[in-house]
Formats: sequence, C-alpha cells, structure tokens
Amino acid sequence: MRFGINTLLWTAAFGEEHLPLLPKFKKWGFDGVEIARFSFDGFPAAKIRAALESEGLECTFCSALTGETSLISAHPSERAAAREFLATGIQTAAELGAKVFLGPFCGPVGKLTGQRPTEDEWKYAVEGFQSLGAVLDACDVVLAHEPLNRFETYFTNLSADVFRLCEEAGHSRLGILFDTFHANIEEKDSAAAIRAIAPRLHHVHTCESDRGIPGTGQVHWDTVLPALKEVGYDGWLVIESFGSRIPEIAAAACLWRDVAPSADAIAADGLRFLKSRLG
Repeated sequence: MRFGINTLLWTAAFGEEHLPLLPKFKKWGFDGVEIARFSFDGFPAAKIRAALESEGLECTFCSALTGETSLISAHPSERAAAREFLATGIQTAAELGAKVFLGPFCGPVGKLTGQRPTEDEWKYAVEGFQSLGAVLDACDVVLAHEPLNRFETYFTNLSADVFRLCEEAGHSRLGILFDTFHANIEEKDSAAAIRAIAPRLHHVHTCESDRGIPGTGQVHWDTVLPALKEVGYDGWLVIESFGSRIPEIAAAACLWRDVAPSADAIAADGLRFLKSRLG
C-alpha cells in the first residue's frame, strides 16, 4: 500500500503557490499527494507534475460536484455540465500523472431533496458513468466514486450502492472510494463492506471519526486495516481532513472547531499511526 495526504488540510484550491508543501510531505514519509481542485481553469498541471517528480512523490487527484452541476439532475443541461466537468477532471488527472480521479461525482455535495433517490436519478447516474468510459480509457485513469454520509447527500450513502452503480455502468475503470469517516456513520460493519466491494475498490481515505488524527477517535482500525490486507488491496491510503480555519472548507465540511492541534499533526501523527498498524 502507498500512503498519501490530501491537500484540503491546507487549501481549497491547490496551486503553484503551494508547492513548498511538497518537501514537507516527503520528509514526513508520504509516498504521494492527493491534490484537490474544484475548478480546473488555469490549473498549472504540468508545473505541479514536474515539482512532484522532483520530490519523488506520486499523486492522485480529487474533486467534487458543486452548485447546479449534477449527473442526476432532471435538467439535461445540468447533467451535460457534470459530464463535461468530470471529463475535464479525468484529463487533468492524466496531465498531473495521476492514475486515480476521485470524489463524490453523482450529485452536488450538500444538496438534499428530502426524499429517497428516484429511479430516474439512478438511471441518469448509470448513463453518466457510462459516458465517461472512453475518456477514462484514453487517459489511462480510474474514476473512484465516493459514497457520502446522509447529511451530505441522499444519493449513494453506502459502498454497496456504488458497487451496484459501477456494475450497472459496466466499465472496468469505474470503482469505489472507501472513506472510513463516512463508513463509520453509514456502514453496519466497515470490514464486511470492504470485503463485499473488493473487486471495485480503487481508493481508500483513512479518516478519523471526527476528522482528526487517525487513531484518536472511534474508527475500528483493528478490523478495517486487516480487512484491506485480507482482500489484497494494494492501492492508496490517503489521510483526508479539512482546514477548519479555511472558510469555504469549514462551511462545506461543517467543521466548526479544531479537531487537532494543527494540520501538520493530522498528517504526520496520522501517518505514524497507520504505518505502525500496518507494519
């Protein structure tokens, strides 16, 4: 397995000005960086890729749907905008040298309708994922969709939901991002969920139950990590938390307090914990 750190701990829009963070990540012992962007305009992918390579770091690339951009909208224009956004994100991931493009990619984060998903929404999601197959193949990138907890979305709260979605879409480059924070809320048994989705498991976020330092909360690491080894998962384990004092991140993640002494502590101490548990 490879260990990564998500840049949302420090910024909502990683760019060239944040490259001085890379030597710090390398010094702490990370294998790679999960770069987060919610807009791709003007993103200096080539410069960031060169800086990553210079530090000996790999990367993954994450984003999310926001606003009225939605694969499951009843409005064709909003579905088209989502497909275009995701295709651009896949192409940008390839420019960065990332093999995984990941995030919640069905509906806008935080949008709740007050009802269960409809059959039409499910159909639109399947069609949207199917439409991305060609660009995924052309870019040699895997798309990993993330189930979120019920307070952030009403669509695909469980990893089993995403497994079914990927199976119906029917493309080998579609898979699941398993996030221990969301699973801690929604799954009956996180280890059992990992075993059930193993054929489509393409990425893992190792997040504590309060978004703080992994190992300091209520996530069942003693069963989650062995389950990953049991199914032969050899991909990324990325620590993902959020900068609680970055206004747009705090608002999106509903993070109204400091969950650790610093962003650096979440990264460095969390990595030590994960490596100690995995040997």
